[in-house]
Amino acid sequence: MRGELQHANASRVTSQLWIGGDLEVLRPTLAAVQLHELDDIGITDIVDVRLEWNDEEWVMAAKPHLRYHWLGVDDAGQAMPHEWFDEGTERIRAALSDNGSVLVHCHMGINRGPSMGFAAMLSLGWDPIKALDRIREARPIAYIGYAEDALDWWLVKNDFSVVDLNRAQGRIRQWRRDNYLDVAHVIRKVRLGEGA
Repeated sequence: MRGELQHANASRVTSQLWIGGDLEVLRPTLAAVQLHELDDIGITDIVDVRLEWNDEEWVMAAKPHLRYHWLGVDDAGQAMPHEWFDEGTERIRAALSDNGSVLVHCHMGINRGPSMGFAAMLSLGWDPIKALDRIREARPIAYIGYAEDALDWWLVKNDFSVVDLNRAQGRIRQWRRDNYLDVAHVIRKVRLGEGA
């Protein structure tokens, strides 16, 4: 669900939070249209969580008033460090508290971007399952592969007990069973231009 967007790879999760995939900077004309769309809908901050690319120079040259935050991490199934969630949610919350709108994106908008968006929603008081449901509703291709790490980060940060942590992780495991998504199939569809 892209809403007002025709070209940008982004999905509205809340009134101020969007998740998505790359700008097409290797196709500069399309990337310029995408960035213009994002600017038109009020995006003030871009949080790019891809390790493999950094579009800061390109974005700053095209739209210098946008704030660009690069928090690159790999998407290899590793445990995401708590510091990554700390830094990302701090930047997202700062933008939101300044009445900004944030796009959190990775390469395809399947794992890293949605996972950071999920962490931000937790830090804003969302129930974990309601946040997962909202992300999946807004972006059906979102697997949110690091949701368990985000939840662990949030519960540890807030001194929840091991019992609470285990119970919450069990809720996510049940959500994954109830909302199965074949990630390999989604990636193939996105690569063929049929997804997002």
